[in-house]
Amino acid sequence: MHILLVHQLFLRGDEAGMTQHYEYARHLVRAGHRVTVLSGRRSYLTGQPVATARREMVEPGLEIIPCAQAGRVHRSFVWRTLGFLSFMLSAFAAGLRVRRVDVIWTTSPPLPQVCTAWALAWLKRRPLVFEVRDLWPAVAVEMGVLRSRPLIALASAAESFLYRAAQVVVVNSPGFLPYLAQRGVALDKIEVVPNGVDLEAFHPQGSGGSLRAAHGLQGKFIALYAGAHGMANDLMTLLRAAEQLRQESEIVFVLAGDGKEKPRLMAAAAELGLSNVIFLPAVPKSELAQVLAASDCSVAVLKPIPLFATVYPNKVFDAMAAGRPVVLAVAGVIRDLVEEAGAGLTVPPGDWTALAEAVRVLARDREAARRMGARGRACVEAGFDRRRSAERLEQIFHSAAER
Repeated sequence: MHILLVHQLFLRGDEAGMTQHYEYARHLVRAGHRVTVLSGRRSYLTGQPVATARREMVEPGLEIIPCAQAGRVHRSFVWRTLGFLSFMLSAFAAGLRVRRVDVIWTTSPPLPQVCTAWALAWLKRRPLVFEVRDLWPAVAVEMGVLRSRPLIALASAAESFLYRAAQVVVVNSPGFLPYLAQRGVALDKIEVVPNGVDLEAFHPQGSGGSLRAAHGLQGKFIALYAGAHGMANDLMTLLRAAEQLRQESEIVFVLAGDGKEKPRLMAAAAELGLSNVIFLPAVPKSELAQVLAASDCSVAVLKPIPLFATVYPNKVFDAMAAGRPVVLAVAGVIRDLVEEAGAGLTVPPGDWTALAEAVRVLARDREAARRMGARGRACVEAGFDRRRSAERLEQIFHSAAER
């Protein structure tokens, strides 16, 4: 098969952020298929250019075509919207020149690129596989990012149309199913391919000694947040937890990553005098295992809004694969998973006092923390191996192409 992926925020393995589509694409080409990716040229985290204007053959069978986009994707609503719309048009033009496609695959958010994928699928008379990673625009509305009633109505109408137009709707969390049913999506066209992790990329026995030495953290209990520093991530709650633990000299919070909110967070930490908080730059996914190996627990937080109870955050699976216990301030399906696995401690979203206490509990009983980490690793080995997810996705593409 020749699969055309429309994904403005596509990341390679040597970039920071969510690289699962790169991993899926590599699986597909190694299984004998061809994958062409229409991608953007700017980092979603920083807005900086990440690609040239040239087509790139990453490996035999996997080609990336960078498409023009305006603005800096994640720096303001206006520039973000302009970036999405300009990519939508440039990717459509580029996609018209891609020949002999069997399946068109796309993902949301952002939603505008799904419109491009639908238009290409319609013109080429090829099936559309629509992968949902977040419930957009509903999440944007709940967060207050999208407030204009005309824009909300337009985005909601586009969302419903695209669900109907897709041959298959793939979701990465079972928590999305009730919402999709409410939107009128037939359950027999939905496939659940849950978020997972590349187990071979993480080594539970790692110590991360070089990173600890580089920052003078030998002997410390490191509570790590590794991921985007955006509005959704609620990292002020983490800083407030760190403030409550400032007298616990053995506990240090490390925040690794980048995003729109990072300058504000660094300024807040300085204003609060949080000497127990260290900010590190974003690291490529290929180096994330080393950062996780240096940690004693991983912290996952999201804003306390109802729709975030539907998600399966990637960072939780990464931490479990690394054999590190999770301190989870997210409600819903991911909380159920962590609690059932015994892979960490869960607290109410937005409750920094409970978050601080959970970190304190793990720091005072490191052997119990290690047991939780081992249970987390066993959980992802049993049910969240990304190779199996990639195989399932391949089956879905085969089935769609044969309809």
